[in-house]
Amino acid sequence: MLTIYPSLFRSIKPADYRRERIVTPDNDFLDLDFSERGNKSIVVILHGLEGNSTRKYVFGMVHIFNGAGFDTVSMNFRGCSGEPNRNLRFYHSGETDDLRAVITYLVSLKKYTAIHLVGFSLGGNVTLKYLGEQGADAVGVIKSAVAISVPCDLKSGSAELEKRHNIIYMQRFIRDLGHKLRLKEQQFPGSISLDHYGEVKSFRQFDDRYTAPMHGFKDALTYWEQCSSRFYLHNIRIPVLVINAQDDPFLGKECYPYEIAADSQYVYLETPHQGGHVGFVRFGKDFYWSEKRALAFLQEV
Repeated sequence: MLTIYPSLFRSIKPADYRRERIVTPDNDFLDLDFSERGNKSIVVILHGLEGNSTRKYVFGMVHIFNGAGFDTVSMNFRGCSGEPNRNLRFYHSGETDDLRAVITYLVSLKKYTAIHLVGFSLGGNVTLKYLGEQGADAVGVIKSAVAISVPCDLKSGSAELEKRHNIIYMQRFIRDLGHKLRLKEQQFPGSISLDHYGEVKSFRQFDDRYTAPMHGFKDALTYWEQCSSRFYLHNIRIPVLVINAQDDPFLGKECYPYEIAADSQYVYLETPHQGGHVGFVRFGKDFYWSEKRALAFLQEV
C-alpha cells in the first residue's frame, strides 16, 4: 500500500525546472533539471529504476529543499529524460561515472559552497557506491548524502523481486526496460537482439542477457557483485544516512547493513517499521516522512 499510494494518489505541483544538457567524456549527454533559488548549497537528486526528474518523489524533495534554502538539480540517467542517449549503453545500478561528471560540472560552476546527494532506490545505490569509490576524495566536495529504499545488495534485491508478491512490479520493470531496448535495437542494428524477449521474467535473466554484456560485465552475478553498494560502504568518509523500511517489498535481508553501519562513524542506518519502497507516506501532510528526515539530516551535518 505505502509503495503504490504516492504514484497513484499523491497530489504535488511540478517543480519549476531549468534544463541543462552536459556532454559526458564518452560523447554522450546527461539532462539536468535545476530548480534554483540563488542559494550557495545544492542537492543532487537521483531517481530510481526507469524513473526521471518528474517523479512525484523527486518533486517532493525539490520542494522541501528549495523551501529550506537549497538549490536542487535532478539528474536524469541516460535515456530517462525523454530522449534516447547516443551510445549503446545507457545506465545501471552501479554506473557512477555519470554522477562523477555531474559533480565535476557543479564544482566547475564555482557557485556552490556545499553539495549534497539524495538518491532513491537504484539512485541510492549509485550514490553510495560513488561515495565509497571516492572515499576521502569526497571530503570537502560533498558534505552529506541520504539514500532511500536502497537495494544495496543487488543479488538479494533481485531475488526478492522474483517472489510472487512482486510479480506486478517485476512485469512492469521488464516491460519498460524492453521499450528502451527496442529503441537501442533501432539505433544500433545488429548490436542487440530482442528475439524471445517475452521469455525474460526476472532481473537475473534480464541482467544476464542485456545489462551485463552491454556494460562490460561477464554475467548478472558479476554485475551484482561489482555494483552492490554494500561492498563500498566501509570506505565512505562523509556523513551518509541510509533509510530502508522494514516492510519494503523489494529488499532482501542483505539490504539492511546493520553491522556495517554499527562499525562506521559515517554511515547511519535507519529502518522504520513502515514505509514501503520509496513510500513513507504522511497522510494529510504536504511532505512525506522521508523528505522531512532527509532535510533534517542535511541540516544536522
